[in-house]
Amino acid sequence: MIGVFLVDDHELVRRGLGDLIDRTPGMKVVGEAATAHQALGRIEACRPDVVVLDVQLPDGNGIDLCRDIRSRTDIPCIILTAFDDEESVQAAVLAGAGAFALKTVTGRRLIEDIRAVSSGRVLLMTTPRTRFSEAQLGDREDPRMGALGIRERQVLDGIADGLTNREIGRKLSLAEKTVKNYVSSLLLKLGMTSRTQAALFRRDHMG
Repeated sequence: MIGVFLVDDHELVRRGLGDLIDRTPGMKVVGEAATAHQALGRIEACRPDVVVLDVQLPDGNGIDLCRDIRSRTDIPCIILTAFDDEESVQAAVLAGAGAFALKTVTGRRLIEDIRAVSSGRVLLMTTPRTRFSEAQLGDREDPRMGALGIRERQVLDGIADGLTNREIGRKLSLAEKTVKNYVSSLLLKLGMTSRTQAALFRRDHMG
């Protein structure tokens, strides 16, 4: 069951999204909020699998909220907005969003995006609607790094240092099995199949 948390200041929008999600087999809404302030505490309490959030919020914006969520947890986020502009897409990439969708998106497509990001996929770099390329990031951080949570980055650093899962676990006070799960997750998000690829990627993006 994929648990989804909704963040939007319009009750009707939340209800519409909630009905769509709750009618979908294997998916349910586990919480919702109308402001960024409400969202952070509630998300940490109910630990959803995916957060769907609006860009425009009464006390801030969804991009900053996404960044806060990704800095505290490994929960993927989908940015939902009425505005299709390159600046917002770029900001979403750098904030670590898993997908960027317009509010005109079909219900079926949104459900597909929720399923995809819940499994660790990052759609921002592959969907035509974003019209966003890696070259546009210039010297900024590779967006794939932004998709990683804090623990995944720490584990990636350990891989780059040539540490085994057991050594990484000892360093981070994590069980070896937990480290193994983080390795699998980060490889999936980076689109890689080996620790060697991940180590070389991290060394190329040190800083």
